[in-house]
Amino acid sequence: MFRTALIPRLGLALGLTLAMLSPAAQAETRIPQSQSEISLGFAPLVKQAAPAVVNIYAKIVRQTQQRSPFMNDPFFEDFFRNFSSPRPRVESSLGSGVILSQDGIVVSNYHVVGMATEIRVVTTDKREYDARVVLADQASDLAILQLEEVSDLPFLDLRNSDEVEVGELALAIGNPFGVGQTVSSGIVSGLARSGTASGEGFGYYIQTDAPINPGNSGGALIDVNGDLIGINTRILSRSGGSNGIGFAIPANLVREFVKQARAGSEGFQRPWAGMSGQPVDADLAASLGMELPEGMVISELHPQSPFAKAGFEVGDVITEVDGQVVNSPSEMVFRMSVAGLDGTSAVSRLRGDAREILKVEMFTAPNDPPSRSLVLNEHSPLPGLTVGLINPVAIVRLQLPLSATGVVVLDPGPYAGRAGVKPGDILLAINGEEVLEAETVPHLLEAAGRRLQLDLNRRGQRVSLRMRR
Repeated sequence: MFRTALIPRLGLALGLTLAMLSPAAQAETRIPQSQSEISLGFAPLVKQAAPAVVNIYAKIVRQTQQRSPFMNDPFFEDFFRNFSSPRPRVESSLGSGVILSQDGIVVSNYHVVGMATEIRVVTTDKREYDARVVLADQASDLAILQLEEVSDLPFLDLRNSDEVEVGELALAIGNPFGVGQTVSSGIVSGLARSGTASGEGFGYYIQTDAPINPGNSGGALIDVNGDLIGINTRILSRSGGSNGIGFAIPANLVREFVKQARAGSEGFQRPWAGMSGQPVDADLAASLGMELPEGMVISELHPQSPFAKAGFEVGDVITEVDGQVVNSPSEMVFRMSVAGLDGTSAVSRLRGDAREILKVEMFTAPNDPPSRSLVLNEHSPLPGLTVGLINPVAIVRLQLPLSATGVVVLDPGPYAGRAGVKPGDILLAINGEEVLEAETVPHLLEAAGRRLQLDLNRRGQRVSLRMRR
């Protein structure tokens, strides 16, 4: 909505070609040629884009419990376990957000609003709106909000972030330290940054040297046309202040979030890869007979994986997804997340000297074979213990190894939990009897007698727990 009024003014402010040139020429950029061009700065751009960037005030109510001085006492611990009652504690967070539609769709960070019980959004002209979270995902650190009772709001257009190039001018707009809306300028310093920023995100970012400080989270990173190229999310800093290394979540992932939010998804759905891999470094490239290191080599592949169904095998190297370079597992996750569900992606495979493009279906982890939760009743030796058959859904939910099979603990319940059983433990045997199906667990426990031994696989380690009835 900003492009019509913005481009002619940017021709002066940022050194774009003059409005009298052809439309194709107007899209070209150049370095400012005169002091008058430089002095105008980014003011026209900011006037157009800033109204779509909002301040967000969020409240989070947490239940805290006062710690009893007898909690670690071997004799009094059980007597004072429920001695203190939980007390609510209200925490406030301050961040930024970006309006993406006239009807009040706003994007921000999960760590700003994801757990909030009350959200208030304030625009640059001091209007205030209540908001609710319609879709949030901690792993991506993104949240989509819906403002209540709004219409005809200013908004930013989403740019194809795959077209962003290193060296482009960029502006970061947000509310750092709660001082009010602030604009900082810089360039795009790097693309496809992964594993460099702390936090909950998968670690696939656009890097910028435009200063980003606390409170900028959820704010806009825009280009010289006023289009959104990313959502500011994190910095790399030892002091907590900006050192010129900031990270933004690419706009293409934001677009998929908005799409799923409008479709009514309760949680963000990613296509299931059903595989694990590692980046190809120089040593690995040499062992694979590759001239140069590139791509990600498949090290493990689930038989129900969409990649296995498409013809991929362990040892194959994936180099591109939908024409975009892939060099790490985090890039692979990002590319599949952007691709969305219920379609296919073109994936480039390198096997020996042969390169080939294969079509891979994008779908979520299948519930195959069908699994249902089995909850042990109050008459069981371990009441409340909940188990289920391991299938792709369980592997994703509990972050189990791709090779995992058998029966997994979904909820240990009070007694097994006190004995040390944890969600995600794979139940191998009960008193030496192998556990093959969830339905056999109640019978094996009943036959165990007064002494009970559980053999578990916990993150690849064998654990034995002994208890008395």
